[in-house]
Amino acid sequence: MVTTVIAVEAKGYHAESVYLDKLVEELTHRGLEAWLMAPPGRKPTVYVVNPAARALEENVYADPCGDGMWWFWWSWAERISIADDLDAAATSIARVLSLPLNRD
Repeated sequence: MVTTVIAVEAKGYHAESVYLDKLVEELTHRGLEAWLMAPPGRKPTVYVVNPAARALEENVYADPCGDGMWWFWWSWAERISIADDLDAAATSIARVLSLPLNRD
């Protein structure tokens, strides 16, 4: 399997890019495809795809909470995990993007 990683740092989003770069690396290590997307003038996100089922995809972003702690967030603005806990974030993302178990 070939995995592509594209890392682009958006101007003015250094902290987000640092957290997201690390997340891309962790997700790629787990067999997902992940790209850091940073369109000009927009908040950077990680686009994640399950290569075994390309319809299973999501955008994740990093942003501080009201208490100043950085978190990873789903595209629908629900927290995933504290950004310093890459294992918890990658585990949650991989679980959501996994294929359902065959329950025969």
